[in-house]
Amino acid sequence: MAAMTEAWIAGVGLPRSTVRQARRAEDEGWDGIGLVDSQNLAADPFAELALAASATSRILLGTAVTNPITRHPAATAAAIATVHAESDGRAVLGIGRGDSSLAHLGLSPAPPAVFARYLERLQGYLRGDEVPFDVDADGRGRVATSEALGMAGGPAASRLHWLSTGLAKVPVDVAATGPRVIAVAARTADRITLAVGADPERLRWAIDVARTARRQEGLDPDGLDLGAYVPLVVHDDRARARTLVSGGVASFARFSVMHGEVAGPLDEGGRRALAAVHDSYDMNRHFTHGSPQSVALTDDVIDAFGIAGPPSYCQERLLALVELGITRIFVLGGGLGIDRDEARASRQALVETVLPALR
Repeated sequence: MAAMTEAWIAGVGLPRSTVRQARRAEDEGWDGIGLVDSQNLAADPFAELALAASATSRILLGTAVTNPITRHPAATAAAIATVHAESDGRAVLGIGRGDSSLAHLGLSPAPPAVFARYLERLQGYLRGDEVPFDVDADGRGRVATSEALGMAGGPAASRLHWLSTGLAKVPVDVAATGPRVIAVAARTADRITLAVGADPERLRWAIDVARTARRQEGLDPDGLDLGAYVPLVVHDDRARARTLVSGGVASFARFSVMHGEVAGPLDEGGRRALAAVHDSYDMNRHFTHGSPQSVALTDDVIDAFGIAGPPSYCQERLLALVELGITRIFVLGGGLGIDRDEARASRQALVETVLPALR
């Protein structure tokens, strides 16, 4: 890719598997690996990333992504700062509003206002600041304050006292789809990785939302560090490639219609297809090939939200994203349940013929 463009790959942390995943990704030349944080579906990403840190020397290590509900911001900051220290400064904290991690607790994604407050406090902890107490920091507020204990003394604010590693601050990378979260990220985060698809028109819309938010906040709109999540399968047969990528596309396309209203530009046929994804979505088959939501997709929607086809086609599509100012591409595979041999061949072609041609 262009000199400043990072190539990341998604991973699922599993005991005795993550270290192999990270070593493989580093050997293949990826710039980063991100582990999902979904406690009912995968192992703890921070523990697994710390293990990966000891087994690698170059690759960046991130969450893809954590959320503002299952951990207090101090706990999240301490966890990723630990990975940062153990990896000698290679950690990135990827965070979104929450999806499968919360669905498996019977919860919806955090509201944008709750997310914004969480990000502000998280950034304070990662800077080493004293952060004012907030008993509702995780949006739940079910615990009494420490004043109820009648102690003679105690901390007046909250800070990570051990955070003195001499390393640069852990960057916070927000996964964003809708205009309110994109705006929050533009004002608060160090990076934004857009989950709006791989269509240039949709990405231009999202980038404009981010630039406008920074301008309104008195920040430099050119100061954005932008990435894109891209479900991608390399296969010489485009029809087969679309089928293989459909599980990943369905899960990410759903973010653009999470609450029933489509975010961003999309033609009428695409809107109908997203409505079908929304109405048929089965979280028990999240990110799964052959799920009801994956078969609800049309070819046009698959092409708008993912990239699927021969190496030259994938190269062309990725270069179009780089030309928009995307400096980080986060590659997701086709999802669970696809043929292992085809998944292996797709990744090999991606590593050997697609990514090198774009560097």
